[in-house]
Amino acid sequence: MAVINTGLLTSGLRNEFLARFEATPQHFKDLATRVTSKTKKEDYKFLGTVPKMREWGTGRLTQGLRTESYSIENLKYEATIEVDRDEISDDQTGQIRIRIGELATRAATHKDFLIGELLKSGADAAALAYDGVPFFNAAHQSGQSGAQSNLLTFDAVTAADATVQEFKDALKAAVSTMMAFNDDQGDPMMLVADGLVIVVPPSMFFTAQEAISAAIIGNTGNVVQGLARVISFPWLTDPTKWYLLGTSSPTVRAFVFQDREPIEFNALQEDSDEAFRREKFLFGVRARYRMAYGYWQYAVQTTFV
Repeated sequence: MAVINTGLLTSGLRNEFLARFEATPQHFKDLATRVTSKTKKEDYKFLGTVPKMREWGTGRLTQGLRTESYSIENLKYEATIEVDRDEISDDQTGQIRIRIGELATRAATHKDFLIGELLKSGADAAALAYDGVPFFNAAHQSGQSGAQSNLLTFDAVTAADATVQEFKDALKAAVSTMMAFNDDQGDPMMLVADGLVIVVPPSMFFTAQEAISAAIIGNTGNVVQGLARVISFPWLTDPTKWYLLGTSSPTVRAFVFQDREPIEFNALQEDSDEAFRREKFLFGVRARYRMAYGYWQYAVQTTFV
């Protein structure tokens, strides 16, 4: 009895999937702090800042750390496509390989999608940061920091179509705000204008790009030229909102990527029960991780009004 070989070997498809996966741009690597997870959930203790240097005086003065914390539970994700055996025979495998490549792209950009969702909902009542208020909020306070806001508005003639000059001025305000944040001891956090990333909806991409690229704007020198890089997130659909993220610190960022089990690709083909009983081949991916809010001080939302 002859055994039909579809030519779609799982090992080869896995290699093709991983190659496409790795070749797909993934912005989350720069925007989130990666934490290796060893269990179902992880506890994060945002213990505040360490003491600043002081004169020795009468001896050492020990100071405790703040115990603001929260837990992040991992989630399981999957994506699976089902292909009829006859379709594979008739298709000669070409279109199936294309679909598996698209599956790799979807899997690779999923973490960016999750950041987009966190950005969009960041001012909602349920989107709490570690200090117990929404991630984008006008009343962040920890210890002696005083009330601080990473939720800005900026006047524009047309809110949904801000000009290059308006974007430039709004960017200056956002950067100044981020650099002025205080820690829980009331001291400057000393955030620097390095590694800044502007995340915008597609409708705002060229405006933002021109604002930081043009040498001259409004007949004056452009002081924000080259200050940040621009990323367009297709999942952001509000044409009035954009975000400034700080990425200068490799360990402290606006988002936490909790990595429990990385993406894996598998297939059920000729010798599987699905193929025998239903004549269906399955190709799918799975992973366990979580994208969550980190330090709100490394993110500012601006809304044109």
